[in-house]
Amino acid sequence: MDKEYIKRLAEDPRFIPGVYNYCDRWCERCPLTSRCMNFALSEEQFDDPQSRDINNEAFWQKLSEMFQVTLEMVKETAKEQGIDLDSLDLQQAAQEHEEIRNAAKNHECCQAAKAYRKMVKNWFDSSKDLFDEKSDELGLQARLELPNSDPAKEASGLKDAVDIIRWYRHFIYVKLLRAVRGSMEEASPSLDEFPKDSDGSAKVALIAIDRSIAAWGQMFTHFPQRKDNILDILVHLDRLRRKTESLFPDAREFIRPGFDD
Repeated sequence: MDKEYIKRLAEDPRFIPGVYNYCDRWCERCPLTSRCMNFALSEEQFDDPQSRDINNEAFWQKLSEMFQVTLEMVKETAKEQGIDLDSLDLQQAAQEHEEIRNAAKNHECCQAAKAYRKMVKNWFDSSKDLFDEKSDELGLQARLELPNSDPAKEASGLKDAVDIIRWYRHFIYVKLLRAVRGSMEEASPSLDEFPKDSDGSAKVALIAIDRSIAAWGQMFTHFPQRKDNILDILVHLDRLRRKTESLFPDAREFIRPGFDD
C-alpha cells in the first residue's frame, strides 16, 4: 500500500466522502459498506486471518504500514498548504491537547457514559444464570410446541438485544468523549457557519443511546425478575440522552454523509 494508491481510491466515485466519520463501526450491519473507502481498504489490507489477529505480528505490521502512509500524506498536505511542521511547537500542542482531553474526560456526560459501561458489565456478570434459565425455558417451549409460542423468534430477539447492548457499551463513551473534546476545540466564532464535528459525534452517540434504550426495553420483557436493575439502567441512559441533547442542541439535525442525505 502507498499514498498514491490511497489517493486513487479516494477519487473512486463509488465511495461516499467521509461516510466513515459518523458511523457506528458496526460494519456487519452497515448498509453502506460498498460505498465506504475505509471498509474497502480494511478488507484489502487485512485480508487474511493472521492480519486480523491483534496477537499476530502480521496485524501490527499492517497497522504500522498504514500509519506510515498516513504520516507521509499529512506531511505532503502540510507542505502543499505552506505549513512547516518542524516549526510548530509540538510539545505545547501536545500539552494543550492533553489538558482538553482530561477536561473532556471529567465532563458529566463522559462520566455518565463511563458509569454506564460499568453498569452493563455488572449486570451481565450478575445475570449469567438468567441466560441459562432462559435457554432451558425456550428449549422446553420448542420441544412442547406450545401454541402462541415462537421460541426461535424470542431467542433471536434476545440475542439481538444483547448484541446491541454489548456493541454500544464502550462506543457511547468514546463518541461522547470525542464530541465534548471537539466542542472545547471548536470555540472559535469563525467556525460557527460550518457543521461541527462535535455535533456529528454527538449524533452518533445519541443514536447508540437510542438503540441501547430500545434493547434494554427488550431485556425488560425477557427478564422481568430483574426489572428493578434494568429500570435503573434505563433511567441512567435517558438522563444521559437528555444531558447530551442539552449540550449539543444541533446534534440531531447534523447531516451524516450517506446516512442522512
